[in-house]
Amino acid sequence: MAADPFRNPWPAREPITITGVRAIVTAPEGIPLVVVRIDTDDPELYGLGCATFTQRWQAVRTFIDEHLPPLLVGRYPGDIGDLTRLLNFAGYWRGGPVTNNAISGVDQALWDIAGKRAGLPVHELLGGKVRAAVDTYLHASGRTIEETISSAKSLIDQGQRHVRLQVSTPGTGGYGAPQVSGEYPSAPYPDGWSARDYLRRTPELFAAARAELPDNIELLHDVHSRLTPNDALWLVRALEPYRLFFLEDILAPELWDRLPEIRAAAGTPVAVGELTTSLTDAVRLIRDGGVDFIRCHISDIGGLTPARKLADLAELCGVRTAWHGPGDTSPIGAAANVALDISSPAFGIQEGHVYNEATHQVFPGTLDITDGWLHPNEAPGWGITIDEEAAAAYLPGRSGHDAWAAGVRRPDGALEAP
Repeated sequence: MAADPFRNPWPAREPITITGVRAIVTAPEGIPLVVVRIDTDDPELYGLGCATFTQRWQAVRTFIDEHLPPLLVGRYPGDIGDLTRLLNFAGYWRGGPVTNNAISGVDQALWDIAGKRAGLPVHELLGGKVRAAVDTYLHASGRTIEETISSAKSLIDQGQRHVRLQVSTPGTGGYGAPQVSGEYPSAPYPDGWSARDYLRRTPELFAAARAELPDNIELLHDVHSRLTPNDALWLVRALEPYRLFFLEDILAPELWDRLPEIRAAAGTPVAVGELTTSLTDAVRLIRDGGVDFIRCHISDIGGLTPARKLADLAELCGVRTAWHGPGDTSPIGAAANVALDISSPAFGIQEGHVYNEATHQVFPGTLDITDGWLHPNEAPGWGITIDEEAAAAYLPGRSGHDAWAAGVRRPDGALEAP
């Protein structure tokens, strides 16, 4: 009789096995969050991992619930590398955000279990602290430049030393600030977004910010992947006098091969990687000289294990990390970001998010920003649990991103990258 291909391929160090794998989806802030729970034959030992792909959470949930249990149930949870490689290879066609988020949920849940078994927080399993706390940035925005600067001042008063600035631009397709409709009444698409108007407005925002905000405050900005290489180069140069900490996502992924020439021609640091959907894509950004900061959504590249490798590569190449961390990262994913940040010499900055009270109720142990700093939990694993009864009270709906993306058009009606 043939051997069971799904059994442990070698003797397990301890008689502990995985007994269940399932997805938990909740939306305490209206943003669908996907968490993987892995149970073991020890009723007190389970792990949680972030698998949040907000825009396609239904597909990730199905992948986790239908495809992963046969590969994992009965296996020893300590073999994290073998198990995550198996999940990557089993589908034959590899990569993509649905697959990688599902794998990430498993990967992070297994790290959580490893920490609990060892009685250590995950960051100690990664080598321990190389810094006491993690500096963060939050987002300031407004319909006008004055409103954006007022928002920034409020964040600075709360202790933030790094602030991302976004201001409304004509059109309902603007990113990171309130939408403004009907700005092109004679155009085929009156609510369109114009790159030319965006390029005129953005340097004005940073000129005003440097005039009104304390000189020691670091300023950031997100282009959101919409410019041509020539327009991106113009903007990078135009913002040089304002000494940005970084300029984020200046080109769409299809044009990332042009990033090295833009970096070589101007001094504004470039942060890219939010749209990477594989470890190899992220490696190329670092290896080929395209970035000063790598800022992947770590569940989109497969979880903590690949992100740890990426942080090591960044350190060797003089690149810094700035992991993606807005509200569509679950508190488990945020804890994974911080575990990497606190243990990696390559750390640059961490995007922060202030979770609402409902999220804290669903995820006891959720990290809080204090005076701009994040400290990791010192409890074993992530130090975060989930109240499934509370989670069930916040049912996820369809992501609003589809409707927004359908309306991101130029004044002539052509779709623009969202």
